[in-house]
Amino acid sequence: MLTNPVTIMLDTKKELRRRDDVALKAPDLDRIAINLGSHRLLEQLLRENPQLKEILCGAQTSDEALTAMETWATSLLKRCPQALKYLDSERPGREAFEALSWRDYAAIRLTDYIKNAGKEYEDLNLRGEIAVNNPVKMLWLAAKSGKGGAKPYFFEDMIHLFRQLSGKSERSLPSRQRVEEWMQRWPSGLDPRIVELREQNKKRILNLIVDQIENQERPNPNYKFDPGATREQKFAKALEWWDDWHFHLSFAVRSPDMLNEMLDRSLDPDTMKLLYSAEKVGIPFFVNPYTLSLLNVDAPDYAVGADLAIRDYVLYSKQLIEEFGHIVAWEKEDQVEPGKPNAAGWLLPTRHNVHRRYPEVAILIPDTVGRACGGLCQSCQRMYDFQSGHLNFDLDKLQPKETWPEKLRRLMDYFENDSQLRDILITGGDALMSSDKSLAEVLEAIYQMALRKIAANRSRPDGKKFAEMVRVRLGTRLPVYIPQRITDELTRILADFKARASKIGVQQFWVQTHFESPMEITPESRAAVGKLVSAGWTVTNQHVLTTASSRRGHTAKLRKDLNAIGALGYYTFTVKGYMENQHNFATNARAVQEQMEEKIYGLVSEKFYDRIREFPLHAENMAENIADLLKDADLPFLSTDRNILNLPGVGKSLTFRVVGLTRYGRRILEFDHDATRAHSPVVDKMGKVTIIESKPVGEYLWQLEATGEDVAEYENVWGYSMGETEPRLPIYEYCSPQGQ
Repeated sequence: MLTNPVTIMLDTKKELRRRDDVALKAPDLDRIAINLGSHRLLEQLLRENPQLKEILCGAQTSDEALTAMETWATSLLKRCPQALKYLDSERPGREAFEALSWRDYAAIRLTDYIKNAGKEYEDLNLRGEIAVNNPVKMLWLAAKSGKGGAKPYFFEDMIHLFRQLSGKSERSLPSRQRVEEWMQRWPSGLDPRIVELREQNKKRILNLIVDQIENQERPNPNYKFDPGATREQKFAKALEWWDDWHFHLSFAVRSPDMLNEMLDRSLDPDTMKLLYSAEKVGIPFFVNPYTLSLLNVDAPDYAVGADLAIRDYVLYSKQLIEEFGHIVAWEKEDQVEPGKPNAAGWLLPTRHNVHRRYPEVAILIPDTVGRACGGLCQSCQRMYDFQSGHLNFDLDKLQPKETWPEKLRRLMDYFENDSQLRDILITGGDALMSSDKSLAEVLEAIYQMALRKIAANRSRPDGKKFAEMVRVRLGTRLPVYIPQRITDELTRILADFKARASKIGVQQFWVQTHFESPMEITPESRAAVGKLVSAGWTVTNQHVLTTASSRRGHTAKLRKDLNAIGALGYYTFTVKGYMENQHNFATNARAVQEQMEEKIYGLVSEKFYDRIREFPLHAENMAENIADLLKDADLPFLSTDRNILNLPGVGKSLTFRVVGLTRYGRRILEFDHDATRAHSPVVDKMGKVTIIESKPVGEYLWQLEATGEDVAEYENVWGYSMGETEPRLPIYEYCSPQGQ
């Protein structure tokens, strides 16, 4: 076992070099016997499908079986004209996708299994092992000789495929009433009973911190008591500190034992064993007191399981611990070599400060405390950077260096001298981890850059002018992790910047945050969002569809509760990454199911598009304007977000088809890029992107069942084997600079 972060980094480099040299060979499946569970499921599959049994048992070779299956699949497709039309179209599109029947999905999937038979893929979930895509051969081997190595989840997926194909399984869509009933299962952090629970948690945590300060266990020169102060006076002082965001950073938990103590020693021994292992391999701990107060230690009936989506962000999984030290960066365009274009084809000014995949927008990561976060999310897309040590929680060491102003100017030159960039996203880390002074300096630099770009355009002829800045965004989770960070002074800085930047043509000012659960919407986070919108900034949410947050009605309830405090959904992400995120991974099939069966009841009619497009112009009235629209449109919530996966190449998309199945039952997906937006020219050369999911659909359902869910409510999920990216609402389209 790895014993320290230095060893981890060295071993990681060796592992990555080894993977570049050679991938692990595919196992010889012809020799691997299937287990008893697989035998029983195979018998069920063949019993339910006599024609399939005839093909498999009658074929003398796997090629003969494949040919017979192809003939059968072709005959089935002829009965599905919409499926055939969809297959023949180079870019099928959303309209054609929505016209497909339930049986069409299955006919297309079986055809894709056959068309892609024999292809091999490097499976980074298994550290580079080769995955052979040949479901028909595995079925034939199992039926003929009990070989092929396919696991029970493989056969379970096949059973559902052929039920769908035969029409035995039909899609039953839930009603709006049913969806609203599911939503009611999930309490909000604004529920008075939940508020009272959190108050009790806060008192317990503050009393522990008072004890730690008194006993010199956690001395801090900024937080100390007056000599002779009584216990009541000390607690009253700690209550004042609770409203100071620096207090939550200073007293963040950094060890498993401290975490358990703060949670009233409620963590079970198995969880503690995992957390000790996480500490040993070098995964950092950083959980602040406010976030800890959101976790229940003794949940009453009405709150059992309600905080699971938060827990699964804070408490590390077995898979993450086992993979830490071997994690491969999911974002290929973030792997930058000096002097060379990234995977998206962009030449960047520095390796760590600018990230770019699209023509019109680039990410700015300042050399400030903004490189840190208010906590470490288990599913963080930058876990690779925490593994290498580039991102960390040594806050003092992350203070900006004296050379930062010069470097910032050079980074602004990159935006100024690019003909396409008109959107800048300041993130990290976390944009609002920067001090007010540092953030104000960054915003001022952006303002001056935008001015220079406008001035330079005056001398450029028509048709040669550069894109001017129209959108500025801040990426932050602090309204959720430490809402106390949204101070009156920060609000003033943001309002002042908007007032000045609006006059020179910048029209869109967004704070992109990340609420994961309705339980994170608290009186404190509501006040934080209120201050941000009062500054004229539109607050949008980027939700990650984890296993816990993908439970029926959970994401829909999150949309509803966010709307109530004046925030709009922007993206609902499928979890990125490989086996390190397996615990939290909800399959792409579930993302499509959520989109087609729950989110649908919040879709905004086109007749309201002009109205919603105007929302950001009156951001300070966002909550009221959303409420009025919901009433007029008779909607329970606004589905302004798009369900997508951030591809490990370039861009975001949910346009995919399941083209294969590994012997473990994990689906192989072929993604195309989002045709509704501009891309780097590299995309044309890149073509489609293949993803091997880290979890079978059956395992995902088993995990849901372990949380108390009735998996019968998710039965349709097996059939969602393809998707099409949703159109983007006009509110999120770029606007033209004033005067153009």
